Amino acid sequence: MLLALPPAAHAARPMITDDARTVDAKACQVESWVRTNQGNKEYWALPACNFTGNLELTLGGARTADATGTSTTDIVLQGKTLFKPMDTNGWGIGLALGAIKHPGNGRSVSDLYGYVPTSFSFRDDKFFLHTNVGVLRNQVTSTTRITWGLGSETQLGERTWLIAEAFQQQEGRPFFQAGVRYWIVPNRVQIDATLGNRFGSRTDERWFSIGLRLLSPAFLP
Repeated sequence: MLLALPPAAHAARPMITDDARTVDAKACQVESWVRTNQGNKEYWALPACNFTGNLELTLGGARTADATGTSTTDIVLQGKTLFKPMDTNGWGIGLALGAIKHPGNGRSVSDLYGYVPTSFSFRDDKFFLHTNVGVLRNQVTSTTRITWGLGSETQLGERTWLIAEAFQQQEGRPFFQAGVRYWIVPNRVQIDATLGNRFGSRTDERWFSIGLRLLSPAFLP
């Protein structure tokens, strides 16, 4: 679960490193994906809406099923705002705060987290660099951990992007993943696929994900 803490928006699932952008004002999106790990599968759905123009709210979760047939459900709630929106060949910065409920721990909230997403645009929005620095508070063990992420988006064609990142959200060596993202309908329907692993690991922590992202036009009152 810690591998998939929910930074939301346009850097977009399945990237863990978030960006300094939000869903368009008065619009919504749904990010969904399947992630195949060694021994289990995660099924994710994260709807998000921007009701005010500068507050994106996400409420969703994951269903995880292992080889024995055991399944669990996690719930995610997050809010995200921008202090400076990113512009072409410029930069932006924001703040995201969230909570995660894991099953079976007897608490209403399992983890609290916050992070500062910063994004930089280069080459007229053909290359983006994203950085995250934050904290993760485990309510069960009463421990606090520093988290970080470094990600990039590189345009390969009119609708195709290369995505890559490295991130740290738990003890041990950092993780990485890379893949491609393709717009079936520009700015409305997107698919993606990635491969990931821990640095220095063999195959026991490797994963594969494939996802679908839907974005609406503005329709909220």
